[in-house]
Amino acid sequence: MRVTSIARPKRPKRPAVERNGFGARLTAPLLLGSLLNPLNTTMISTGLVAIGHDFGVGASDTAWLVSVLYLASAVAQPVLGKLADGIGPRRVFLGGLALVVASGLVGTLAPGFGWLLVSRALLGVGTSAAYPAAMAVLRDESRRLGSPTPRTVLGRLSFAALGSAAIGPTLGGLLVATAGWRAVFAVNVPVAVVAYATALRWIPKDIPRESPAAGRAKTLDPLGTTLFTGALTCLVVFLLDLRHPMWLLLAPVVLLSALLTWWQLRHPHPFIDLRMLGANHALARTYLRHGLSYLVVYCVMYGFTQWLEEERGYSSLHTGLVMLPMSLAALACSLIGARTKGIRAPLTVAAVLLTAGSSLLLCTTGSTPLAVLLLAGACFGIPQGLMGTGNQAAVQQFAPADAIGSAAGLQRTAQYIGAITASGLIGLAYGQRADDGGLHLMAAVGAVLALALIVLTATDRALRRRPGRDQETKNAEQEIKNA
Repeated sequence: MRVTSIARPKRPKRPAVERNGFGARLTAPLLLGSLLNPLNTTMISTGLVAIGHDFGVGASDTAWLVSVLYLASAVAQPVLGKLADGIGPRRVFLGGLALVVASGLVGTLAPGFGWLLVSRALLGVGTSAAYPAAMAVLRDESRRLGSPTPRTVLGRLSFAALGSAAIGPTLGGLLVATAGWRAVFAVNVPVAVVAYATALRWIPKDIPRESPAAGRAKTLDPLGTTLFTGALTCLVVFLLDLRHPMWLLLAPVVLLSALLTWWQLRHPHPFIDLRMLGANHALARTYLRHGLSYLVVYCVMYGFTQWLEEERGYSSLHTGLVMLPMSLAALACSLIGARTKGIRAPLTVAAVLLTAGSSLLLCTTGSTPLAVLLLAGACFGIPQGLMGTGNQAAVQQFAPADAIGSAAGLQRTAQYIGAITASGLIGLAYGQRADDGGLHLMAAVGAVLALALIVLTATDRALRRRPGRDQETKNAEQEIKNA
């Protein structure tokens, strides 16, 4: 008698991410390390008033705690990205986390305000290593496997950055209310230690490269980095005291910028590829749009929170809760933006909502109903999520396939410069105390910039074009081909 075998149902295939080597073990430390920089940019916003009261300094002084991290990050992000390419991303990733631990301890034990500035500078450099090193780790894994990095992995990396920045004010308010402002610095230590331990165990060792010394010499541009740092530092000092502007500082800004331009056009491996930016107008407009957008967002992130505490009289915890709709809206819209095929529509919506939110703050006073304050926060949270994913997609679409890493670093630098400018505007608007007049000044500037963003986005013809096929996959395949 013939027995007919019963076909067994096929087992479902394991997810492509796991099969290809881009599993949880590889991505977990990368995600954990990459969230530290955006988290620390916003988490301190609900602790500035408490820090100012403890050390007897005003809003114009505590603004330095914001700017010094952005200054360090704006310089360190592209430098460490090039260093990761030259000597290996795993080394750079681990070194950055070690520096984060040191900065967290310095801030937690700081006996004076100056030590907090040192801590934030170290934190800016240390946390800047994670994102470019993570991108380099994924690129090396793509080359090893002969397949591009899955979109889901890149999406998680983007969501980690956007999500951590969005929840920063609420988390900071909770930490300040329950454990004091020093907890905002201390929380970095356990997170960095866990990221370091998992990275040491799960991130593959760097692929063979030339000697570290040769890699540094080939990829770094010390003179260009120095000129950029000097020009940006002078600009930051000028912006942070706009009530008493030191006009003489603009002379070294112009001089150092001119020297930087001259040198970058002649260096074979420039710190900033000005030739590429000059030829790629769509990418340059993306950087301008990104910087202006975050200038407006960070004015609210830092300026609105200080106003809620000093003018409205809310505690740090209550301020964090008021900012919660902004955080939740940013998180939700970052996921929505990642699923949107087009770029122009979400960026236009974001610019319109920034205009609406700024207009609401123009009419806000100490007696404004809480519902209006919550609505205003949401009007800034939705654009934050849409802008982050939209401009990231624009960078992926317009940047050269062999320069995605450096292009992403410059996008972050544009964001940091916008945040630095926002800190200067906050100092001008508030001086020693956040009040209604200062909030209205920031709102007016935000409304004007948001209207400019609407025009910049609506008239950008490059945003109307859609790539023939997934640009991210094309770039990854080009990386593999080049290897």
